[in-house]
Amino acid sequence: MLELRDVRHCYDGRLVLELARFAVGPGALIAIVGPNGSGKSTLLRLLALLERPTEGAVLLDGAIALGAVESGGGTGRAPPELRRRVTLVEQRPVLFRGTVRENLEYGLRARGMAAAAAGRVIADVAARLGVTPLLARRRHQLSDGEVQRVAVARALAVAPDVLLLDEPASSADRAATQTLYHALAEERARRPLAICLASHQLEDAYRWTDDVRALADGRLSPVTPENLFRVELPTSDGEALKHVSIGPVAIAVVTAKSGPAILAIPPTDILVSREPIAASARNMFCGRVTRLARQRAGAVHVTADVGVELVAVVTDEAARELELTPGGPVAFTFKASAVRVF
Repeated sequence: MLELRDVRHCYDGRLVLELARFAVGPGALIAIVGPNGSGKSTLLRLLALLERPTEGAVLLDGAIALGAVESGGGTGRAPPELRRRVTLVEQRPVLFRGTVRENLEYGLRARGMAAAAAGRVIADVAARLGVTPLLARRRHQLSDGEVQRVAVARALAVAPDVLLLDEPASSADRAATQTLYHALAEERARRPLAICLASHQLEDAYRWTDDVRALADGRLSPVTPENLFRVELPTSDGEALKHVSIGPVAIAVVTAKSGPAILAIPPTDILVSREPIAASARNMFCGRVTRLARQRAGAVHVTADVGVELVAVVTDEAARELELTPGGPVAFTFKASAVRVF
């Protein structure tokens, strides 16, 4: 198990990540989602043992692999034998000089693998990632999407226990994305492999992973990733009903907090109808369906433009009864008390 424990991480005195615990268990398949600047890439770099946390520690199999100076972690890097068990592919990976084949071969030869055996591994992983035609090319002959696939192939070639991926399909078309995720699924079917990936594509996160976790301002969100908004709350004496502007709409929320905050509206707490309904709920917005996605069995994610984009979840049966279609009318209703504030 790879784990962050009691971690606070700062850059130039600015807190960018604060997690009491973040664990990647054996064989886990986790997606980290959240807006730009939420801390996803920093989280992956800490898990990859590339940075020491300002406070807290990174543990591997229950033992401290890399800790902060404040917690007795020392100033050195994690031991090579531990770093080799965890591999990170960054969003804009850097390839070594030489050909694609030489890039795939590098880690294998560094581990002492014979040339013939390395050749077999390279042929296999290149075929699964669809980069066999690229083996003789160099970096300047590759597109950004091809570089990403080569970097993932290079990571899979060395068979890490944990694979960390930062926006692995950000430069890929749909066909290349399908190839990537099918290759990862095939690798997990072959051997125990934990994968933790950061993605801004919620549909891919739900479709291809088992555990979706959201980050907002460096902290784990208490609800699912959709419907997160950064806001400025007005001051009040104690808990009060407040109306907070998000774009052209005002959302009613009950809270005692003031100042900068994150609002989170759980999709399952939104009542979906075709027309406005009589209800005591403070929040009711009408708009048009922009997308329907069956991302999990029995559940339909309904995305609508109601002045801002909101996502609700209904059952398959409810979606059929409401005759929801892209472009069709929809009304979202939810209570002020359903809005989470953190």
